[in-house]
Amino acid sequence: MSEGRIEGLSHITLITRDLDRMTTIIEQALGGREIYSSGDDTFSLSREKFFDVGGLWIAVMEGESLPSRTYNHIAFKIPAPAIEDYRRRIETLGLEVRESRPRVEGEGHSLYFYDDDNHLFELHTGTLEERLERYRQGRNP
Repeated sequence: MSEGRIEGLSHITLITRDLDRMTTIIEQALGGREIYSSGDDTFSLSREKFFDVGGLWIAVMEGESLPSRTYNHIAFKIPAPAIEDYRRRIETLGLEVRESRPRVEGEGHSLYFYDDDNHLFELHTGTLEERLERYRQGRNP
């Protein structure tokens, strides 16, 4: 491919039945900041909002929710000491926390939760480098 290569992540788009509720979740649970709202003047398929979440562009658009919950998810990096603060934020919003998958010591900790449209979010304390190093050690180091 001489045309170029992927430069990085541009944005993530999530479809929601309720833009206001999703705004509350992104701002309060993820600490995001709204940077655009189309109102009724849409440029895309439906009304939409853009957010900055940790330097990532997250777009949300009105539409039908996902039909079911799966393990497909978006993971955001958080500092380890903040995990309980995030848990309180999520519980205050009445969102369902999903138990973390079994982990080996040293790969970080995760907090998973579903929004009202069946999207699964993960708040993770580790890094790719830490996980790979831990996996290199095998199951029983």
